[in-house]
Amino acid sequence: MKLYSTNNRDLRVDFPTAVFNSMPLDKGLYMPVDIPRLNQEFIDQIDQYSLPQIAFKVASALLKDAIPATDLKIIIDDAINFDAPVLRLADNDYVLELFHGPSLAFKDFGARFMSRVMGYFLKKNEQMLDVLVATSGDTGGAVALGFLGVENTRVTILYPKGKVSDIQELQLCTNGQNIHAIEVDGTFDDCQHLVKQAFADEELNKKLRLTSANSINIARLIPQTFYYFNAYAQLRQQGKKDIVFVVPSGNFGNIAAGLLAYRMGLPVKQFVAATNVNDTVPRFLETGVYQTRPSVQTYANAMDVGAPSNWVRIMDLFNQDKSALQQVMKGYRFTDEETLEGIDAIYNEFNYVACPHTAIAWLALQEYRMETADQESTGVFLSTAHPCKFPDVFPKEIKANVQVPEQVAVLVKKQKHATAMDTSFESFKSYLLTFC
Repeated sequence: MKLYSTNNRDLRVDFPTAVFNSMPLDKGLYMPVDIPRLNQEFIDQIDQYSLPQIAFKVASALLKDAIPATDLKIIIDDAINFDAPVLRLADNDYVLELFHGPSLAFKDFGARFMSRVMGYFLKKNEQMLDVLVATSGDTGGAVALGFLGVENTRVTILYPKGKVSDIQELQLCTNGQNIHAIEVDGTFDDCQHLVKQAFADEELNKKLRLTSANSINIARLIPQTFYYFNAYAQLRQQGKKDIVFVVPSGNFGNIAAGLLAYRMGLPVKQFVAATNVNDTVPRFLETGVYQTRPSVQTYANAMDVGAPSNWVRIMDLFNQDKSALQQVMKGYRFTDEETLEGIDAIYNEFNYVACPHTAIAWLALQEYRMETADQESTGVFLSTAHPCKFPDVFPKEIKANVQVPEQVAVLVKKQKHATAMDTSFESFKSYLLTFC
């Protein structure tokens, strides 16, 4: 497998290089030189395959000979060992639940696969691998559990102070071992900027072996294609077609993976990007002008991103053709007040408890149907996090119906450990240099 930088298509690297370097020195993002199209026979018979079997087929096509088939199967069977069910709420409305992994968020797909891939390529007695990750909520927890105890790795997680839920924070700060948490007095964008500055710093890169666990890493993006194909397989079993995927979007890695699956031959009628008031992309899809803004804190904190990193990948998939992208993707944004109304509406109509991100996706599906007068397509909105992570958002009646998984009950008994830090790169750099 060969990959290029979105800033320079002539810059080519192999898969291990892209995994460990995360981001090219020219500050682009890595993309596959060749995006294979899966054969039609597989697509037509996909409902006969399990999630791990689908994952192996998709990963094999993308990675080619980067990892031998036997080893790749072992990695996938270990990493993707939980379900991603599609549940019917109404005649043509379905929810794709992606929170059945260990950290209770969709990020488990990417984090677990990536940690196993890095562990596979790491050689004994090599320099310690320092994994840096900025999180607005769920990424950090998934990465922490994915890398916990992985030999020869050290993980540093940056999160914005006061802007993640209590359970999300506990998932970041109670692991110990090779996991370190930094509480940044700023926004997610500040955390993300610090990580990017570290990758561009010559001194740090000479002294430390840095890589990223954010969705800028191609090894995070690839496994997220698996659940789109698997959702289609489940819907095909029910005779459904004309699929509209509605994706709660922050850093836009999730929907970028869906679009990558689409390029690989996944039959999708429409993608809908659902955001909170951090609406850089919906504004672009409406006006054609891409203008970032500082992020704003909302109830859907994992989507509080003002400058989504993966947007360059999405534009690259469409060769910078805005009109072509606008035919495939629509975007809608919702306020906190509307989000709470969505949570109530889903619960009252379907007796289903949705986290704020999931509620925004459901609202976007309803908006899409009204705008397009499309009631016949199969709408699938992605549920990206377990509702137990957001107890303060729900009214008493709904909160009483939130089932708290056992791993959360264990978390609340643990002691939090985090390093407080300002938003200056000098502070972050000094912290990292203490590892030398």
